[in-house]
Amino acid sequence: MEAVIAVLALLFMLFVTLGVYATVKVVGAAKRSADRHLTQARRTVEDHTLKVKSFAQSGPAGEIAELRLKLRTSMRATQDALEAGAAEDQSLKESLGLFERLSAHGHELDAELRRLESEPDRGTLGKRLPELRERTHRIARSADSLRWAARDRARHFAADDLDSLSTQIDLETGALRHWTTTDQQPAAGPAATSAASSPSRSAAHGPDGPAPGRTRPDTARSGTARSDTAREPASEQAHPAIAPATPRPVYPWQKKPRPESTT
Repeated sequence: MEAVIAVLALLFMLFVTLGVYATVKVVGAAKRSADRHLTQARRTVEDHTLKVKSFAQSGPAGEIAELRLKLRTSMRATQDALEAGAAEDQSLKESLGLFERLSAHGHELDAELRRLESEPDRGTLGKRLPELRERTHRIARSADSLRWAARDRARHFAADDLDSLSTQIDLETGALRHWTTTDQQPAAGPAATSAASSPSRSAAHGPDGPAPGRTRPDTARSGTARSDTAREPASEQAHPAIAPATPRPVYPWQKKPRPESTT
């Protein structure tokens, strides 16, 4: 009885532990999903706000909003491309490391541009714009280079794989249609026979027809067949199919037949 109670208690503790673990995992996944959606929504709102500012505001403030939008768009697109490619190509791990270093400069520049949006001194802001513009273009150009290099690499590998697959498919289709090869080999026999017999026929007929003094083989055959047919009745008459009846034997007790009277 005590053993049964111990087993039941152990099973209960096991179920409770599994339930707690499953609950923690579900809550953590839900939290990560919520954080991801909140971050995505916040980024979307910030991007739309920057677009509105770049079109609505003029001067240094509008240009700063445009620089921020360009920087964020380029960095986000490169990050998505590298993370998606690194899952299939391990060579992009090093590229991701370089992008993380570049991303640190991008975050620093974005924070500086965000602070300058509320700068009241427009003169000082105008003086710093060329340097900020140059930094933004350099970071965006580097991010674009990494993104396009990763895409070109993926496209090159896809083209190589497609070429290899096409070659294998051609070999397989040729193997599946093996009967075409076996049918073509016997077909060459009659063609070769006709080709071989054509010179002899041309030599017999000559360029304009059959040579004088010669008979065609088919004519000779027909004449022979006709002569055989003509000889068949004579042979049949010489050798009738039914032999004549033999004379009946005459016995001594039989009477001799009387001659018929003519009167």
